This record gives sequence, C-alpha cells and structure tokens, in this order.
Amino acid sequence: MFPIFNECPVCHGELIATQLECRHCETKLQGRFQTGHFSSLSLEQLDFVELFIRHEGKITRLQAEMGLSYPTIRNRLHEIIRALGYEPGEEEPGIEEEKRRQILEQLEQGNINSQEAINLIKENEGV
Repeated sequence: MFPIFNECPVCHGELIATQLECRHCETKLQGRFQTGHFSSLSLEQLDFVELFIRHEGKITRLQAEMGLSYPTIRNRLHEIIRALGYEPGEEEPGIEEEKRRQILEQLEQGNINSQEAINLIKENEGV
C-alpha cells in the first residue's frame, strides 16, 4: 500500500480521495472524502508525529532517539503545528523551557540536589 498524498505531483494542486475499498469484502465506495488534518503533513512530519506520540511528548526522549538538539525538535514541532493550520502559541510567562531543561539535567546528573533545583526554577520564574 502507498500513503495518501495531498498534493498533485504534476501541478501541485490539492488531491482528494474519491474511492474507498474494504479489504475484507472488497466493497467500493465512490465520492469525495475528507482525508483529515494529518493528510496535509509530509511523510517525514508524520514519522515525527508518530515518534512524538510514542515518546509521550517527551522532547528529551526524542533528542536521544533522533540525535537532534532541543531547538531543532521544537522547530519541527512548530512546522507541523503550522502545517495543520495553527500558529504555535506565544511563550507563557514563567521559566523558559530551555532553562528548565538545563536545571533538570543538572539534577539528573547529580550536580545539584532537588531543593537547589526547586530554588533555581523559582528564581527563574520570578516567584
């Protein structure tokens, strides 16, 4: 089987699904069918979404598996959000995600204890 493409390889116009077939009884339906939001994603983006879900949205796990930096993974996620027709949200007030990640890495490596991590997070949030 081949994946569904959302763009014509000849003129780059939008493709639509016009036939569905049952694998079991071979019943065929013809018409114009919506393919869903994810049909607008490239195969590479769909692979990323699958990994993201498999790793429960934990960017550190994606970093380890993909060998990419945090900013690169975040940029790919933002590209996917835009491809789905949304705009990534503004940063929420509080500690920056990168700084939080650095503090948690220091804690994990034993460079600081849990109380020091809490204090650093509070300092960076302005609490």
